[in-house]
Amino acid sequence: MTNEQQPHSNSGEHEASHERINVDTPRIYVASLSDYNNGRLYGVWLDADREPEDVHADIRAMLAASPEQDAEEFAIHDFGGFGEARIYEYDSIELVTRIARGITEHGLAFAAWASAQEGNEAALDQFDDAYLGHYESMEAYAEQLIDDLGYQRLLDESVPESLRPYARIDTEALARDMHLEGDLHFIPADDGGVWLFDGRI
Repeated sequence: MTNEQQPHSNSGEHEASHERINVDTPRIYVASLSDYNNGRLYGVWLDADREPEDVHADIRAMLAASPEQDAEEFAIHDFGGFGEARIYEYDSIELVTRIARGITEHGLAFAAWASAQEGNEAALDQFDDAYLGHYESMEAYAEQLIDDLGYQRLLDESVPESLRPYARIDTEALARDMHLEGDLHFIPADDGGVWLFDGRI
């Protein structure tokens, strides 16, 4: 199945919505490693959907107020509001804030995209080009694609009325093959649907 054989449609925006989904503000808990290594839990929760320099400033202030002298190192010990995206202990603040700002702007679809990129910060900028929308299922996208391209109408016009109940396009197999061959990426959403991304990007 080549890309030319399976064109992707961006019509039907009522189903493939790019609207922002209300989510909790992405936050991280940043801890002082000097305190942690000496048996003390000391850190601060910070809103992560800001510019990295602002988060770094808050981290420096937290370290400066540490009971430990010369506290300089930190690690991310917890996080929330990042959806499917995983945040690791020593991820850069630049990466974390980039993901957080994307979630605030685009909703949890961006979190799913970030999860699929596995820390590749440069690929995060391709979200707008790759994201094709949210659908109830893989099959729902295939059904809309067939309808948008006019294939269902052609089938109805070509098949005698008495045989139409038996003539159908296997949308389940179509969606599965597009996914397996890399044309599309379907990522499960928390509501039971799927986020859809162009696998060629």
